[in-house]
Amino acid sequence: MSDYPVNMTIKPEVTAFFDPDTNTISYVVKDPESAACAVVDSVMDIDYAAGRISFGHADRMIAFIQEHDLKLEWIIETHVHADHLSAAPYIQEKLGGKLGIGAKIKVVQETFGKVFNEGTDFQRDGSQFDKLFEDGDTYQVGA
Repeated sequence: MSDYPVNMTIKPEVTAFFDPDTNTISYVVKDPESAACAVVDSVMDIDYAAGRISFGHADRMIAFIQEHDLKLEWIIETHVHADHLSAAPYIQEKLGGKLGIGAKIKVVQETFGKVFNEGTDFQRDGSQFDKLFEDGDTYQVGA
């Protein structure tokens, strides 16, 4: 017999952060039973004309997490972003958490490493991430 009720439904609390410059949405997903959260598909700001990057969008998510006394457990990239740069390393530096993406990132890294003629300093093994997910893998945020 399970310790959990059969009809138990856990509904995470999801807060969306829209970035008008890239027309994308990032999310903070919170476990309703704890302070644990995850960030999904973070955006780093880029001014294409000036060639400058900044972190206003990411800083808003960081401020939200801090203001609500949340604990960042995961930073998840659901896919490789052709429409924006990821702020995941920046957020991880500020708040911690594990960084995860699909294992096929290695194929993307290999392909674009060649396209952009990156040397051997550019790692193509997914080592920039804490977890490379295979189909069917799961992860947990809080309870």
